[in-house]
Amino acid sequence: MEWYYIVLIILGVIFVFGILPIFLIANRIYSVLFIRCNKKKWSRTVSWDDEELREMFAIGRAWGEKYDEYRKSISINSCGFNLVAEYFDFGFDKAVIVIPGRMESGTYSYYFSEPYRKLGYNVLAIDNRSHGLSEGRYNTLGLKEYKDIINWAIYLQNNENIHHVLIHGICIGSATGLYALIDKEAPSNLKGLIAEGMYTSFKETLDNNLKKRNKPVFPFSPIILGMMHIVSGKNVKKNGPLYKLDQLKKPILFMYSKEDVFSTHGEELYSIVKAPKKIDWFPKGAHSHIRIHNTEAYDKSIMDFVKEYIK
Repeated sequence: MEWYYIVLIILGVIFVFGILPIFLIANRIYSVLFIRCNKKKWSRTVSWDDEELREMFAIGRAWGEKYDEYRKSISINSCGFNLVAEYFDFGFDKAVIVIPGRMESGTYSYYFSEPYRKLGYNVLAIDNRSHGLSEGRYNTLGLKEYKDIINWAIYLQNNENIHHVLIHGICIGSATGLYALIDKEAPSNLKGLIAEGMYTSFKETLDNNLKKRNKPVFPFSPIILGMMHIVSGKNVKKNGPLYKLDQLKKPILFMYSKEDVFSTHGEELYSIVKAPKKIDWFPKGAHSHIRIHNTEAYDKSIMDFVKEYIK
């Protein structure tokens, strides 16, 4: 047998038993994390079996039922997708858009709404693209979804006469809100951002997520981020908040838990911001679960920030 046939056989064996399984596993992780394969996935129910999350949903649903008379379902077309939300119109002249993180829908957002109602804000609880009742297949970490937030703000301005809008974002929702605020097409009614668990770039969160799943960061992280680059059209690492916050001109409140193992560089992000800013750290709470452990302090943090910084 010629030597080059032997080389080809060796390379084929390496590919089939070495490289191909890695790509298949990475593709599986990517599909689980970022692709909505059916309508049951990322629906308006509890996204995964977690006691605290079930409690947050229950409290949020009770809040929605309490103020059901103020609620109406609305929808917009954004970038070709029909997007759905619940709008709680308390008769105020201001509103907050609550942007949930990956896997969660607008019903999850009810849980975060009470401090804004107390502050005199109507509440827009949105089903993100590819979540809840909204159309879409892919989650792109806010790199495309931020346009939806801009369109929701325009809807509030044109249809509800709301000229003052805050954004409350959780995890990916905080990054999405940031991208909307710094975009050149952002409407003037967007006034500020409350950001819970904002990461430097999604690479930080993904790497920590892989570690928690007992998966090696390399080679899976680069492959998954490469897939996201293809779908979103942007370099995920270089388009994270770490590289965008210096463009922000509106006030921002950073909210972090010392127990969060996914978003761990809050002070670094805070130092970049040139706009009015504040950061609050809470002693307890996993990622996106700060309020359930620190409800009174969490709500006070928001209310104090809005009263001091939002005009």
